[in-house]
Amino acid sequence: MARGSRTRIRFAVAAVAAVAALALSGCGLQIPADPDGTLDRITGGVLRVGASPADELVRVSERDVSGPLPDLIEGFADERDARVEWTVGSEEDLVDDLVAGALDLAIGGMTDATPWVDAVSVSRGYSGVEGSGGASVVVLMPMGENALQAALERYLDAEVGG
Repeated sequence: MARGSRTRIRFAVAAVAAVAALALSGCGLQIPADPDGTLDRITGGVLRVGASPADELVRVSERDVSGPLPDLIEGFADERDARVEWTVGSEEDLVDDLVAGALDLAIGGMTDATPWVDAVSVSRGYSGVEGSGGASVVVLMPMGENALQAALERYLDAEVGG
């Protein structure tokens, strides 16, 4: 291939890349993104969280949800100026609610070995959560809500480490 042809090809590739970058910068694309806008919706609003009782991690009494894991979720909500609305149920019911879009997060005794990975998104595992006994605890959320997951994981990294 002639030297001039290679130069023209490089110039064309650079031009296409520049045009693509300009086009994407003007379209309001947020990376990571939430297809359903969950992070934007909960900020200053309501964070809908499902809780499944799990020994010391998540305690449920009547409609009161408490424990180290709910405390972390409440802290995340506070950071977003959101109010937590709790739903108590079994893991299976909570996963169904996540898939249906009725919940934003689900917590309980789920670990990084959760069988729900094909149905919902799973946070990184956190073994530093008080009451976990060193197990790598995860939070479940709807598939594809990547901005929500990134924000939650940043919060949990800061609070309990990775």
